[in-house]
Amino acid sequence: MIDSQSVKTQYASEERGIDGGKLVKGHKRHIVVDVLGHLLHVEVHAANLSDTVRGCEVMRRAAEKHPNIEAFSGDAGYRGTAVRFVSEKLGLVLHISERIVDGFAVLPKRWIVERTFAWFGSFRRLSKDFETLTGTAENVIRIAMLRTTLAKCV
Repeated sequence: MIDSQSVKTQYASEERGIDGGKLVKGHKRHIVVDVLGHLLHVEVHAANLSDTVRGCEVMRRAAEKHPNIEAFSGDAGYRGTAVRFVSEKLGLVLHISERIVDGFAVLPKRWIVERTFAWFGSFRRLSKDFETLTGTAENVIRIAMLRTTLAKCV
């Protein structure tokens, strides 16, 4: 499953932009998780880059790192370009979750990736993006997920 989250940056940093849909000035975190919510791939970039365009690169890298991935699942933000890219270039399928009703509704399987973003909320350093470099921000996310995973094992 793939999704993105726009976060405000505290300082002037590498690759900073404005997400027009959410009116957030900062970074966008793209994550790919498995069916249990464990992090497979993370990428941080400027918030002004669209999900359909940048999501293609994220899925390509995730498929290279984890060749056992059979399909991706994403929300309606990944329609069009991303669906074509995944089927033509990667030879995989990108399932798009459609809204069931107008208003709030829990979408099947989509809550898994949203829960992973919620786990980030437990870490003060991830409440905003305090990192200047995007590579450092990615590593802080990996450390947070490592800590979360180890806490579940004990």
